[in-house]
Amino acid sequence: MISQPAGTPALTHETEPPQRILFVEDDRKLSAFLCRYFTEQGYLVEAAHDGAAMRRALAARGFDLVVLDVGLPGREDGYVLARELKKERDIGILFLSARQDALDRIVGLEIGADDFLVKPFEPRELLARIRAILRRLPAGTARPRGEGRRIGFDGWLLDLDARVLRDAQGGVQNLTTQEFNLLSVLAQRPGRVLSRDQLLDLTVSRHWSPYDRSVDVMIGKIRRKIGDNGPEPRRIRTIRGTGYMFSPEP
Repeated sequence: MISQPAGTPALTHETEPPQRILFVEDDRKLSAFLCRYFTEQGYLVEAAHDGAAMRRALAARGFDLVVLDVGLPGREDGYVLARELKKERDIGILFLSARQDALDRIVGLEIGADDFLVKPFEPRELLARIRAILRRLPAGTARPRGEGRRIGFDGWLLDLDARVLRDAQGGVQNLTTQEFNLLSVLAQRPGRVLSRDQLLDLTVSRHWSPYDRSVDVMIGKIRRKIGDNGPEPRRIRTIRGTGYMFSPEP
């Protein structure tokens, strides 16, 4: 059984609204504890105890992350529900499971889950894993697939689902995978300063190192491709000593 940790600092949300987490867990005592604990950390939290309740909650409001118990009773276990979620919407998924077998973890990650945590666990570890997932997700609640997540700026259209950048005439600007990921992270957080370490974390790049200048090189390439490579770039601004900020024309 998990225990309440002492002295865990609550989250603050000075610039963004609280993120929403849905716990799908048939152990009502555990789900009540998790809801209380994560509410104290500054999140908006709800609990569902089976697949039907999960669907009702998702239909009523948007969530950024679903924490799924693998061992739900009945025919709809966590794996079944995760496959359904991934078909219908872009949303973070973290599995909780009492199973110790490495194969269960592999299956969960292959389905598309962002992380897998074995019970019993420390609440602070679950908090750290959830924070890491949410840092990698776009700002705002998850959208059903097919709604078309697009960001327009200065005559450009960034299509997050099709993963293309189009100019004012509809032509496609060629971006590498890393360039698209980096531009997407910036464009989804306009007016927010992001450090190099944050950009590395949010793009989940295995090819970059915080000890080199890869982020700066990639930013330079993106600026050239979107016509923002003048002496004073205005779309992707350099915040000296800190990082970068996406600041498109209104």
